[in-house]
Amino acid sequence: MWTQVVDPLGNIGLSALVAGIPVIFLFWALAWMRMKGHWAALGAVVLAIGVAVLVYGMPAKLALLATLNGGLFGIFPVCWIIVTALFIYNLSVKTGQFEIIKNSLASITDDRRMQALLIAFSFGAFLEGAAGFGTPVAITAAMLTGLGFNPLYAAGVCLIANTAPVAFGAIGIPIVVAGQVSGIPDFAISQMVGRTLPFLSVVIPLYLTILMSGWKKGLEVWPACLVCGVSFALVQFLSANYLGPLLPDILASIASIISVVLFLKVWHPKESWHFSEEKVSIGREQLRYTGGQVFRAWAPFIILSIFVAAWGVPCIKVALDKLFLVKFQIDGLHNMVLKGTSPLPAVYALNLLSAAGTAILFAGVFSIPVMGASLGTALWVAGDTVNKLKWPIVTIALILGFAYIFNFSGMVVTLGNAFAATGVFFPFFAPFLGWLGVFMTGSDTSSNAFFSKLHVVTAQQIGVDPVVLVAANSSGGVCGKMISPQSIAVATSATGLVGKESDIFRFTLKHSIILTAVVGVMVALQAYAVKWIIPVYQKVAAAAPAVVKAAAQSPAANGTDYLVGTFVIALAITLLSMAMGKMIEVQEGSDSIHFH
Repeated sequence: MWTQVVDPLGNIGLSALVAGIPVIFLFWALAWMRMKGHWAALGAVVLAIGVAVLVYGMPAKLALLATLNGGLFGIFPVCWIIVTALFIYNLSVKTGQFEIIKNSLASITDDRRMQALLIAFSFGAFLEGAAGFGTPVAITAAMLTGLGFNPLYAAGVCLIANTAPVAFGAIGIPIVVAGQVSGIPDFAISQMVGRTLPFLSVVIPLYLTILMSGWKKGLEVWPACLVCGVSFALVQFLSANYLGPLLPDILASIASIISVVLFLKVWHPKESWHFSEEKVSIGREQLRYTGGQVFRAWAPFIILSIFVAAWGVPCIKVALDKLFLVKFQIDGLHNMVLKGTSPLPAVYALNLLSAAGTAILFAGVFSIPVMGASLGTALWVAGDTVNKLKWPIVTIALILGFAYIFNFSGMVVTLGNAFAATGVFFPFFAPFLGWLGVFMTGSDTSSNAFFSKLHVVTAQQIGVDPVVLVAANSSGGVCGKMISPQSIAVATSATGLVGKESDIFRFTLKHSIILTAVVGVMVALQAYAVKWIIPVYQKVAAAAPAVVKAAAQSPAANGTDYLVGTFVIALAITLLSMAMGKMIEVQEGSDSIHFH
């Protein structure tokens, strides 16, 4: 067994500088040298292993096994989501259904700014709240590119839009994990995050439009941006503060979509804005398809939303894991690294049925007849999708390997302790610690697992309420999502920009730092100036885990019922779409005969 050494050089600042070398290299490789993502990730992994072995004294075998463990997690479940999500999109394009989607959106608004609000911000937030783990960027970036967006802007806009919902992603998992690690009730953390992020949620829509079109054109559509942001932020605040961490994204995104669509019925931009390389458009297009055709084209994404939302329900996850769940220890690594006196587990879980990617796969299977595709066409599209994603898969596996070696070696703790050493200034820097965690792992959940306990200890030392700093880690972490190499690899794969990871990194880096600094200022004010905003709560009681376990077990029997209901709804939509398709074919045949 090997015990982590947090300060190998006897000076926390110097140790942190050495531990930061792989992170600094990753920034340098992407922002300055413009390396392809997989080469930058490979260099970071090699440096991280070198620092772990040569400076921290970690046995080489443990370092390699930790990297392998992370790589496995990167392939499944993370890459599984990307492959299945892009399969549905690519099949929609192949069958021509996406052309109908494009026209139906253009009939609401042909303005690229409004389309970005509806798809990247609102619909992306729904997917984040239901599934997380790269799903929203994979789907929305592909959709925007298909609509005709400049691919770089499609990727960048979707990454930045994904800022607002990340803390409550995947049915609130980041908040729940923060509560488990910190000992603070997850409801209190939800309330604190819900009193921070809504401020960003209000401004992000306008921020996106200005980023896309410049100040003048961006400000032209401020009414729609205000409706989009305020509707989202208001519901996000109310649900986070009164319902808990599970539903803020889903409820807020639905409210935002409905509000924007209704608003665009009574207001729309005087002149429709497109990118400079596109043709000029004067406004909304005439809908060239029947309601049945539009429903059929959108049906795969409706089915996708139903499956993704269902898979986020805890009792359904429990029921699926009872049907199939394989766990195995990483021999030679499991419990072989001591963090203080606690051994670190290394268990790989193959939750093939309950993984979010499987929900998307089921949606894809139902979508094949809906789109009118043959089995041969579907298999060809699936093979072509995997082939085009080979380098993003390598990149993501390497990045997760990088994150795991950082955790198992203790380097992540070194960096956390260096931030904590800033003392009374730590509330400002606390979001940057969450930002760093998400940058390395691509996950707000992982960042909260890494640093939540550190925030509690530091808060006690500097006399700040711990819930402020724990929430700050999650709120700041959302701003790191847009520059995470894992997220960027997803975006490049969705927009056809594989090999251009550095361009997207440079596009989003400045905005990531600006937004994190804004969160830092808000957290500092919460810690010292506006303490009345902090929720009243009690520490989690010792008996709580048993209660949570019993609660988790009790609805498991109902999970099967909910699962059957999900498939019945999806089947009903599939049959309805197919029936509409037959009616359309008959109508077209009748029109043709009548014409002749």
